[in-house]
Amino acid sequence: MARTRSRYAPDRGLTTRMVSTMFFIGLLYVVLVGVLLAVLRGAWPVVLVVAGGLFVAQFWFSDRIAAYGMGAREVTPQEAPELHGAIDRICALADMPKPRVAVARSDVPNAFATGRSERTALVCATTGLLRRLEPEELEGVLAHEMSHVAHRDVAVMTIASFLGVLAGIVTRVALWGGLARNSRGNDPAGVLLMLIPLVSAVVYALSFLLTRLLSRYRELSADRTAALLTGRPSALASALTKVSGQMARIPTEDLRKAEPYNAFYFVPAFAAKESLGRLLSSHPPLEQRLDQLARISAGLSHP
Repeated sequence: MARTRSRYAPDRGLTTRMVSTMFFIGLLYVVLVGVLLAVLRGAWPVVLVVAGGLFVAQFWFSDRIAAYGMGAREVTPQEAPELHGAIDRICALADMPKPRVAVARSDVPNAFATGRSERTALVCATTGLLRRLEPEELEGVLAHEMSHVAHRDVAVMTIASFLGVLAGIVTRVALWGGLARNSRGNDPAGVLLMLIPLVSAVVYALSFLLTRLLSRYRELSADRTAALLTGRPSALASALTKVSGQMARIPTEDLRKAEPYNAFYFVPAFAAKESLGRLLSSHPPLEQRLDQLARISAGLSHP
Protein backbone atom coordinates (compact mmCIF):
# COMPACT_ATOMS: atom_id res chain seq x y z
CA MET A 1 0.00 0.00 0.00
CA ALA A 2 1.32 3.47 -0.87
CA ARG A 3 2.48 5.58 2.03
CA THR A 4 0.44 8.67 2.86
CA ARG A 5 2.04 12.09 2.52
CA SER A 6 4.13 13.48 5.37
CA ARG A 7 2.76 15.64 8.16
CA TYR A 8 4.68 18.67 6.98
CA ALA A 9 2.20 21.47 6.35
CA PRO A 10 1.34 21.67 2.63
CA ASP A 11 2.53 24.84 0.93
CA ARG A 12 0.38 25.74 -2.07
CA GLY A 13 2.52 28.81 -2.71
CA LEU A 14 5.62 26.64 -3.04
CA THR A 15 3.81 24.17 -5.29
CA THR A 16 2.53 26.98 -7.52
CA ARG A 17 5.99 28.53 -7.77
CA MET A 18 7.59 25.17 -8.54
CA VAL A 19 5.10 24.45 -11.32
CA SER A 20 5.42 27.98 -12.76
CA THR A 21 9.21 27.90 -12.67
CA MET A 22 9.35 24.48 -14.29
CA PHE A 23 6.95 25.66 -17.02
CA PHE A 24 8.99 28.75 -17.89
CA ILE A 25 12.29 26.88 -17.70
CA GLY A 26 10.84 24.15 -19.91
CA LEU A 27 9.79 26.85 -22.38
CA LEU A 28 13.31 28.28 -22.36
CA TYR A 29 14.70 24.79 -22.88
CA VAL A 30 12.49 24.31 -25.95
CA VAL A 31 13.66 27.67 -27.32
CA LEU A 32 17.32 26.82 -26.78
CA VAL A 33 17.08 23.36 -28.37
CA GLY A 34 14.98 24.82 -31.21
CA VAL A 35 17.68 27.39 -31.99
CA LEU A 36 20.34 24.69 -31.90
CA LEU A 37 18.34 22.47 -34.29
CA ALA A 38 17.66 25.39 -36.65
CA VAL A 39 21.30 26.48 -36.83
CA LEU A 40 22.93 23.06 -36.64
CA ARG A 41 20.53 21.34 -39.01
CA GLY A 42 22.79 18.44 -39.88
CA ALA A 43 23.70 17.78 -36.28
CA TRP A 44 20.26 17.51 -34.66
CA PRO A 45 20.75 13.89 -33.49
CA VAL A 46 23.93 14.94 -31.69
CA VAL A 47 22.13 17.93 -30.11
CA LEU A 48 19.30 15.74 -28.80
CA VAL A 49 21.63 13.00 -27.52
CA VAL A 50 23.92 15.48 -25.77
CA ALA A 51 21.02 17.42 -24.25
CA GLY A 52 19.33 14.22 -23.09
CA GLY A 53 22.57 12.77 -21.72
CA LEU A 54 23.33 15.92 -19.76
CA PHE A 55 19.82 15.96 -18.31
CA VAL A 56 20.04 12.35 -17.13
CA ALA A 57 23.49 12.92 -15.63
CA GLN A 58 22.34 16.08 -13.87
CA PHE A 59 19.22 14.43 -12.46
CA TRP A 60 20.79 11.15 -11.32
CA PHE A 61 24.24 12.17 -10.19
CA SER A 62 24.29 15.86 -9.22
CA ASP A 63 23.15 15.26 -5.64
CA ARG A 64 25.77 12.56 -5.11
CA ILE A 65 28.47 14.77 -6.60
CA ALA A 66 27.40 17.66 -4.36
CA ALA A 67 27.40 15.47 -1.23
CA TYR A 68 30.85 14.17 -2.13
CA GLY A 69 32.10 17.69 -2.81
CA MET A 70 30.85 18.86 0.59
CA GLY A 71 32.62 15.98 2.33
CA ALA A 72 29.51 14.13 3.55
CA ARG A 73 30.27 10.78 5.17
CA GLU A 74 27.46 8.49 6.27
CA VAL A 75 27.52 7.72 10.00
CA THR A 76 25.89 5.07 12.17
CA PRO A 77 23.79 5.75 15.30
CA GLN A 78 26.80 4.66 17.36
CA GLU A 79 29.04 7.23 15.66
CA ALA A 80 26.57 10.15 15.89
CA PRO A 81 23.85 9.31 18.44
CA GLU A 82 22.67 12.92 18.92
CA LEU A 83 22.28 13.51 15.20
CA HIS A 84 20.50 10.20 14.59
CA GLY A 85 18.24 10.77 17.61
CA ALA A 86 17.17 14.20 16.35
CA ILE A 87 16.38 12.86 12.87
CA ASP A 88 14.48 9.91 14.36
CA ARG A 89 12.25 12.33 16.31
CA ILE A 90 11.60 14.48 13.25
CA CYS A 91 10.77 11.43 11.11
CA ALA A 92 8.29 10.29 13.79
CA LEU A 93 6.69 13.75 13.90
CA ALA A 94 6.50 13.99 10.11
CA ASP A 95 5.61 10.34 9.45
CA MET A 96 8.48 10.06 6.96
CA PRO A 97 10.99 7.29 6.27
CA LYS A 98 14.40 7.94 7.76
CA PRO A 99 16.96 9.33 5.32
CA ARG A 100 20.61 8.41 5.25
CA VAL A 101 22.49 10.39 7.88
CA ALA A 102 25.90 11.95 7.28
CA VAL A 103 28.43 14.25 8.89
CA ALA A 104 30.85 16.58 7.10
CA ARG A 105 34.07 17.47 8.88
CA SER A 106 34.00 21.25 8.56
CA ASP A 107 34.07 24.10 11.04
CA VAL A 108 31.55 25.97 8.87
CA PRO A 109 28.30 25.55 10.88
CA ASN A 110 25.77 24.29 8.37
CA ALA A 111 23.51 21.47 7.20
CA PHE A 112 22.08 20.31 3.89
CA ALA A 113 19.86 17.67 2.30
CA THR A 114 20.31 15.93 -1.04
CA GLY A 115 18.41 13.23 -2.89
CA ARG A 116 15.77 13.05 -5.60
CA SER A 117 13.16 11.52 -3.29
CA GLU A 118 12.52 10.38 0.26
CA ARG A 119 13.94 6.98 -0.66
CA THR A 120 17.30 8.40 -1.82
CA ALA A 121 17.53 11.31 0.62
CA LEU A 122 20.61 12.12 2.66
CA VAL A 123 20.69 14.70 5.47
CA CYS A 124 24.07 15.98 6.57
CA ALA A 125 25.27 18.25 9.38
CA THR A 126 28.78 19.65 9.73
CA THR A 127 30.87 19.08 12.83
CA GLY A 128 30.86 22.85 13.30
CA LEU A 129 27.05 22.87 13.51
CA LEU A 130 26.86 19.90 15.90
CA ARG A 131 29.37 21.52 18.22
CA ARG A 132 27.61 24.88 18.40
CA LEU A 133 23.87 24.16 18.59
CA GLU A 134 21.67 23.07 21.48
CA PRO A 135 19.47 19.98 20.92
CA GLU A 136 16.29 22.00 20.21
CA GLU A 137 18.15 24.27 17.79
CA LEU A 138 19.62 21.26 15.99
CA GLU A 139 16.16 19.71 15.63
CA GLY A 140 14.88 22.95 14.11
CA VAL A 141 17.67 22.96 11.51
CA LEU A 142 17.18 19.29 10.66
CA ALA A 143 13.40 19.76 10.40
CA HIS A 144 14.13 22.55 7.90
CA GLU A 145 16.29 20.19 5.84
CA MET A 146 13.75 17.37 6.04
CA SER A 147 11.14 19.79 4.73
CA HIS A 148 13.19 20.09 1.54
CA VAL A 149 13.04 16.30 1.24
CA ALA A 150 9.29 16.14 1.93
CA HIS A 151 8.51 18.79 -0.71
CA ARG A 152 10.95 17.26 -3.25
CA ASP A 153 12.82 20.55 -3.44
CA VAL A 154 16.13 18.93 -4.35
CA ALA A 155 14.70 17.13 -7.39
CA VAL A 156 12.93 20.27 -8.61
CA MET A 157 15.98 22.49 -8.16
CA THR A 158 18.19 19.90 -9.87
CA ILE A 159 15.92 19.86 -12.92
CA ALA A 160 15.53 23.63 -12.86
CA SER A 161 19.28 24.23 -12.75
CA PHE A 162 19.90 21.86 -15.66
CA LEU A 163 19.00 24.44 -18.29
CA GLY A 164 21.58 26.86 -16.91
CA VAL A 165 24.26 24.15 -17.09
CA LEU A 166 23.29 23.26 -20.67
CA ALA A 167 23.16 26.90 -21.78
CA GLY A 168 26.57 27.57 -20.28
CA ILE A 169 28.11 24.60 -22.10
CA VAL A 170 26.43 25.53 -25.37
CA THR A 171 27.66 29.13 -25.07
CA ARG A 172 31.27 28.03 -24.68
CA VAL A 173 31.17 25.43 -27.45
CA ALA A 174 29.31 27.63 -29.94
CA LEU A 175 31.47 30.67 -29.21
CA TRP A 176 34.61 28.64 -29.73
CA GLY A 177 33.21 27.11 -32.94
CA GLY A 178 32.06 30.48 -34.30
CA LEU A 179 35.39 32.13 -33.59
CA ALA A 180 37.20 29.21 -35.22
CA ARG A 181 35.09 29.52 -38.39
CA ASN A 182 35.47 33.30 -38.59
CA SER A 183 39.22 33.01 -38.16
CA ARG A 184 39.30 31.12 -41.49
CA GLY A 185 37.42 33.83 -43.34
CA ASN A 186 34.05 35.54 -43.63
CA ASP A 187 32.03 32.32 -43.37
CA PRO A 188 28.22 32.96 -43.29
CA ALA A 189 27.74 29.76 -41.32
CA GLY A 190 30.22 31.02 -38.75
CA VAL A 191 28.35 34.32 -38.45
CA LEU A 192 25.07 32.43 -37.95
CA LEU A 193 26.75 30.19 -35.39
CA MET A 194 27.65 33.27 -33.38
CA LEU A 195 23.93 33.77 -32.66
CA ILE A 196 23.89 30.63 -30.52
CA PRO A 197 26.00 32.01 -27.64
CA LEU A 198 23.84 35.15 -27.59
CA VAL A 199 20.63 33.13 -27.27
CA SER A 200 22.29 30.78 -24.79
CA ALA A 201 23.46 33.68 -22.64
CA VAL A 202 19.93 35.11 -22.47
CA VAL A 203 18.51 31.67 -21.64
CA TYR A 204 21.15 31.19 -18.94
CA ALA A 205 20.42 34.57 -17.35
CA LEU A 206 16.64 34.02 -17.29
CA SER A 207 16.90 30.47 -15.93
CA PHE A 208 19.37 31.65 -13.27
CA LEU A 209 17.00 34.38 -12.06
CA LEU A 210 14.03 31.99 -12.05
CA THR A 211 15.86 29.33 -10.02
CA ARG A 212 17.18 31.94 -7.56
CA LEU A 213 13.67 33.29 -7.04
CA LEU A 214 12.34 29.78 -6.42
CA SER A 215 15.27 28.96 -4.13
CA ARG A 216 14.60 31.95 -1.87
CA TYR A 217 10.94 31.05 -1.53
CA ARG A 218 11.66 27.38 -0.82
CA GLU A 219 13.95 28.41 2.06
CA LEU A 220 11.14 30.49 3.59
CA SER A 221 8.76 27.59 3.06
CA ALA A 222 11.16 25.14 4.75
CA ASP A 223 11.52 27.52 7.73
CA ARG A 224 7.75 27.84 8.02
CA THR A 225 6.88 24.15 7.74
CA ALA A 226 9.73 23.14 10.09
CA ALA A 227 8.54 25.63 12.71
CA LEU A 228 4.96 24.36 12.46
CA LEU A 229 6.02 20.72 12.59
CA THR A 230 8.21 21.06 15.69
CA GLY A 231 6.06 23.74 17.33
CA ARG A 232 9.24 25.62 18.28
CA PRO A 233 9.85 28.48 15.84
CA SER A 234 11.99 30.24 18.48
CA ALA A 235 14.47 27.35 18.44
CA LEU A 236 14.85 27.61 14.66
CA ALA A 237 15.21 31.40 14.93
CA SER A 238 17.90 30.94 17.58
CA ALA A 239 19.75 28.50 15.33
CA LEU A 240 19.54 30.92 12.38
CA THR A 241 20.89 33.79 14.48
CA LYS A 242 23.67 31.69 15.96
CA VAL A 243 24.79 30.13 12.67
CA SER A 244 24.69 33.44 10.79
CA GLY A 245 26.66 35.15 13.56
CA GLN A 246 29.27 32.38 13.67
CA MET A 247 29.87 32.67 9.92
CA ALA A 248 31.77 35.91 10.51
CA ARG A 249 34.30 34.02 12.65
CA ILE A 250 35.05 31.39 10.02
CA PRO A 251 38.22 31.98 7.94
CA THR A 252 37.43 33.47 4.54
CA GLU A 253 39.30 30.64 2.80
CA ASP A 254 36.94 28.06 4.35
CA LEU A 255 33.87 30.11 3.39
CA ARG A 256 35.10 30.37 -0.20
CA LYS A 257 35.33 26.58 -0.38
CA ALA A 258 31.75 26.28 0.87
CA GLU A 259 30.31 29.05 -1.32
CA PRO A 260 29.73 26.90 -4.48
CA TYR A 261 27.26 24.81 -2.46
CA ASN A 262 25.27 27.73 -1.02
CA ALA A 263 22.04 26.60 -2.67
CA PHE A 264 22.15 23.37 -0.64
CA TYR A 265 23.01 24.91 2.72
CA PHE A 266 20.79 25.96 5.62
CA VAL A 267 22.56 29.35 5.70
CA PRO A 268 24.73 30.69 2.84
CA ALA A 269 28.48 30.97 3.41
CA PHE A 270 28.29 34.62 2.35
CA ALA A 271 25.17 36.70 2.95
CA ALA A 272 24.44 39.36 0.32
CA LYS A 273 24.19 42.91 1.65
CA GLU A 274 23.34 44.93 -1.47
CA SER A 275 19.95 44.90 -3.18
CA LEU A 276 21.38 43.40 -6.39
CA GLY A 277 23.22 40.75 -4.39
CA ARG A 278 20.02 39.80 -2.61
CA LEU A 279 18.23 39.49 -5.94
CA LEU A 280 20.84 36.97 -7.06
CA SER A 281 21.09 35.19 -3.70
CA SER A 282 19.91 31.61 -3.17
CA HIS A 283 18.57 32.50 0.31
CA PRO A 284 16.29 35.28 1.61
CA PRO A 285 17.78 37.85 4.02
CA LEU A 286 18.19 36.76 7.63
CA GLU A 287 15.85 39.54 8.77
CA GLN A 288 13.05 38.22 6.55
CA ARG A 289 13.48 34.68 7.86
CA LEU A 290 13.49 35.82 11.49
CA ASP A 291 10.46 38.06 10.94
CA GLN A 292 8.49 35.15 9.50
CA LEU A 293 9.41 32.92 12.46
CA ALA A 294 8.45 35.66 14.92
CA ARG A 295 5.01 35.91 13.30
CA ILE A 296 4.59 32.12 13.46
CA SER A 297 5.59 32.15 17.13
CA ALA A 298 3.06 34.87 17.87
CA GLY A 299 0.37 32.90 16.05
CA LEU A 300 1.12 29.73 18.00
CA SER A 301 1.00 31.67 21.28
CA HIS A 302 -2.37 33.27 20.44
CA PRO A 303 -4.43 30.76 18.41
